[in-house]
Amino acid sequence: MDAALPTDWTEKTRRSYTPADSDREMEYCTYRHESGDLRVKVAPASLDGDDHPGYALTTTSYPGLEFAETTQVRTVLTFDRCERIARRFMDLFSARYDGPGSLEDALEYASERTRDHQ
Repeated sequence: MDAALPTDWTEKTRRSYTPADSDREMEYCTYRHESGDLRVKVAPASLDGDDHPGYALTTTSYPGLEFAETTQVRTVLTFDRCERIARRFMDLFSARYDGPGSLEDALEYASERTRDHQ
């Protein structure tokens, strides 16, 4: 994706692969906040056992710890669209985050503003 990441985020993983039961190439990427307290993932929705086609944007607070919590923020049809939403999420989170005590507030703020409200 061409747009620059917010300065306090780093791309950790980016992969393309073709599932054994398909000839369509799929994509996957993860981002990590500089605090280490939040991970954002853009991946096929089916990876999390969801029967929904397309890509899911998920967040994991305190990744790697026993009390880590993963939440699905939104599911959309294409990888590019999901990645654009992820970048908006990261911008919103960064604008609200002010240290470990505010992680939940910043996560709720960014999640609420990137969810699809119909």
